[in-house]
Amino acid sequence: MDKALETMINNMPEKTGKTLEEWFVILAKENFEKHGVAVKFLKSEYGVTHGFANTIVTLSKQDDSSQQDLVQAQYQGKENLLPLYEKLISIVESFGDDVVITPKKTSVSIIRKKQFALIKPATKTRIDLGLKLKDVEIQSRLADSGPFGTMCSHRILLSELADIDDEVVKWLVLAYEKSV
Repeated sequence: MDKALETMINNMPEKTGKTLEEWFVILAKENFEKHGVAVKFLKSEYGVTHGFANTIVTLSKQDDSSQQDLVQAQYQGKENLLPLYEKLISIVESFGDDVVITPKKTSVSIIRKKQFALIKPATKTRIDLGLKLKDVEIQSRLADSGPFGTMCSHRILLSELADIDDEVVKWLVLAYEKSV
């Protein structure tokens, strides 16, 4: 388990009033089929913030090994892109204990209070880094969101480790800072 997620889980009783295990019991009783419905339930019925609600629901459906399995499945046949993914994760983990990394079937969401980045192996030779940068013009390598639609406002195409340079870090930091 990454450090940020561990910190979030440790802070959960203070921030939400219940432990992760107590939330699991509540969700099990409700037996939601859709992720979004369960998140909405926790937010509306218990006043849980979106970040905690999303994390609780995600963790209720999987354990650490299945999160890692999701990432491994994304990069099957694209193993050459794993060093890029790992470097991006290392960068966002350095931002603080409030970063939550949430693997999904085809991408990995990076969340603070809101999702601020999305990492997706788009092709066998490229990762698309989606960023939420409201009120930032498209410029240089910071392109239109493309297939991310409303999940992200921009994306950066990454094909090799050298592509993850100071400019990419600058945009990641800005997206992180705007996600409060």
